[in-house]
Amino acid sequence: MKAVILEKITSLKKNKRPLKLVELAKPAIRAKEILVKVSACGVCHTELDEIEGRTPPVNFPIILGHQIVGFVADRGRNAKKFELDARVGIGWINSSCGHCPACLSGNENLCKDFQATGRDVAGGYAEYISVAEDYAFAIPGIFSDAQAAPLLCAGAIGYRSLWLTNLIDGQRLGLTGFGSSAHLVLKLSRYLYPHSEIFVFARNERERSFALELGAIWAGNTGEEPPQKLHAVIDTTPAWGPVVEALKNLEPAGRLVINAIRKEDTDKDYLLKLEYPQHLWQEKEIKSVANVTRKDIEEFLTLAAQIPIIPEVEEYPLAHANRALIELKQGQIRGAKVLRVG
Repeated sequence: MKAVILEKITSLKKNKRPLKLVELAKPAIRAKEILVKVSACGVCHTELDEIEGRTPPVNFPIILGHQIVGFVADRGRNAKKFELDARVGIGWINSSCGHCPACLSGNENLCKDFQATGRDVAGGYAEYISVAEDYAFAIPGIFSDAQAAPLLCAGAIGYRSLWLTNLIDGQRLGLTGFGSSAHLVLKLSRYLYPHSEIFVFARNERERSFALELGAIWAGNTGEEPPQKLHAVIDTTPAWGPVVEALKNLEPAGRLVINAIRKEDTDKDYLLKLEYPQHLWQEKEIKSVANVTRKDIEEFLTLAAQIPIIPEVEEYPLAHANRALIELKQGQIRGAKVLRVG
């Protein structure tokens, strides 16, 4: 099978081609696993964190990718959940132990043995992938393969982030950074909280214009002050500046939810601008998002099909994975980037 692999941690500023196109054997499957012929795989900012070593893969070489859509090509002898040729999706959560306190309480995303697709095990930048059937999801028919791919991470993690804001309809929501996840959160928010105004902070005019097209009431640069204070803000950026600015823009008792697996160090000194009275006092909160659960993915796929939420996607052939990643790194984003595989 064709696959693109990462052989080592590298700097994307110095290395514009971190991934290598190779031929590999199809993965074997165990008794409760399915073999999926991949048709599309979303490109996520987490891949940048893996390549540059902020959340490094366990072993090299590794196949990245965790927003995967494809069709069941084979089943292990005990795999009964999906028929052959069924369309399925695979997300960031590849497995968890199932018996620790976190798993038993429904927080399998916090399991100490959590394994991530495309980091701890091989991912979807390839023609085939194997996965335990309990960690694969039926894809609603309303979505094309490319449209469904970003729903599995950008959508699901956005859904979890929005839930963690504790937002009440009519309260004001801010979104800082406007890439794959945030554009889906905006669509979801307008449905779940029809009386809430949405304010977007983005670093370039293209992203700000896109946000206004999708229904944001206001869009400005990260350092701009919105016309009103916000009850909640979701930060999807890799930077520290937006954290400080978001805290400044919160109402008393407001909550900042940071939807990022890692932050980069390039502007870490921005934290020195943090002032307790302005940024943290009056019971403001900061909440991070860690991974997703299977429940998050299942609920979001169902909700996205009902509304419906159709992602904006830019498609690339598998062989152009490096180009998609570099454009993502450079902030050339409108919606979600997706690799066409099959």
